Amino acid sequence: MAVLRRCSGKRRVAEMPVPDFDGGEARVVRDNIVARARRRPAAVKAAELVLCAAEKPFRQTLAEERAAFQDIRMSPEAFALRHVFFAERDASRSESTGAVALPIGCVGVVGGGTMGAAIAHALLSSGYQVILLERSGDALTTGVGRVAGLRSDDLRRGRIDDAAAARQAAALTASVNLSDAAGADLVIEAVFEDIAVKRELLGHLGAIIAPEAIVATNTSYLDIDEMAEALPIPERFLGLHFFAPAHVMKLLEVVRGTRSDAQTLATALALAKRLGKQVVIARNANGFIGNRVYNAYRRHAEFLIQDGASPQAVDLVMTDFGMAMGPFAVADLSGLDIAWRMRKARATSYDQSVRYVDVLDRLCEASRFARKTGAGYYDYASGHAKADTALEAYLEASRKSAGIRPRLITDDEIRARCIGAMVNEGARLLAEDVARRASDIHVALIHGYGFPRWTGGPVWWAAHLADQDLKRMIAEVANAEGPGFLRGDVNALFAGLRL
Repeated sequence: MAVLRRCSGKRRVAEMPVPDFDGGEARVVRDNIVARARRRPAAVKAAELVLCAAEKPFRQTLAEERAAFQDIRMSPEAFALRHVFFAERDASRSESTGAVALPIGCVGVVGGGTMGAAIAHALLSSGYQVILLERSGDALTTGVGRVAGLRSDDLRRGRIDDAAAARQAAALTASVNLSDAAGADLVIEAVFEDIAVKRELLGHLGAIIAPEAIVATNTSYLDIDEMAEALPIPERFLGLHFFAPAHVMKLLEVVRGTRSDAQTLATALALAKRLGKQVVIARNANGFIGNRVYNAYRRHAEFLIQDGASPQAVDLVMTDFGMAMGPFAVADLSGLDIAWRMRKARATSYDQSVRYVDVLDRLCEASRFARKTGAGYYDYASGHAKADTALEAYLEASRKSAGIRPRLITDDEIRARCIGAMVNEGARLLAEDVARRASDIHVALIHGYGFPRWTGGPVWWAAHLADQDLKRMIAEVANAEGPGFLRGDVNALFAGLRL
């Protein structure tokens, strides 16, 4: 057995002198670290230990750190975070074995809008050659300008140097001729969210690109199987649902169509890995995984304000829980007119038995489109979101038309109904085989929608509730939605977790 010896000239850490220690400055640093960590218990304890380390004997501090580590290691948050760690890795694994990814060197991006430009920038940042395509010279100039702006921002922030910026600029080709996409190994369409527009574009692409090339759509909701019908080789087609801003947000939903083949999926996963994205593989369905669950959450948040809660109360409860933003703050950030246009487009197919809240419609009819017009669910006249007393009139009108008398709603009820809606929708997604496993729902919500990872995700959090609390939560969701409620099997959802 080897014997450890003290090397000549070396000193044990315990014998080293402690540097000068400014307690005041250290406390400022500690407070900043704890604030950035959202005051999670592990961060608070770690900061306290570091602050006290210089004021106590080395071995005493070491023993205290070890004891604290053992406590934290066995805490509910630690188990939740470990669950997320493995869930992220499971989500990135293909269900197909043996498929070899195609080499991708050049990627065409059709559409230079906000999303298309950000996708192009993400590709350029990862070393791809990119062809940006637009329908007109003016639109192309604007799109190229957006990409250049994102590159300049990276340069200004020190994320890249001048040489890298020059390489990215040289790797970008811009064109108004769709035929220039013929040399691309992969083409991603990021045009207007209209299935007729997308099908027409895909039909043109199918006649241009090489048989082995892959085509992907960035749609957030639309039926990719219906889109695939416009292509001569639907096996080479799938969804790549980036989240805005595409060069920042880590989540990438890879949506496998009915006819998408294993090599196409393997190629998409290889692309995502090179882009540094967290993958979640979904089957084709309206909204896929992330948007489908988030829409259930948003819909029940709307039920809450019609029932008597204020948007501020709902947002505060959810941010206190750990969400990055509340649902109404998110809606105002995105712009209410986007959701309004989608609602109007689907009005003819809307199931009349399903509860519908018309508050958003009333706001948009009054040209309250959120930040861009200075008012939405909040007032932005000051440049910051503030509670708006004028909103109450729209809420009262909506309640009156629905025959609802507002009541006091507790924070516990807000939290239960919002998260319960996510859990129930997740159970339905798993049963429909849209999500491959329960943990994929966690990964999508954490990386795409700001759900707090220290909870383990909505399903993990709910799986650790007492049975009576879980039943009450789902009952409140069912009661709020009414006759249109479709119950998911939450027990089957929990069965897929490694608890």
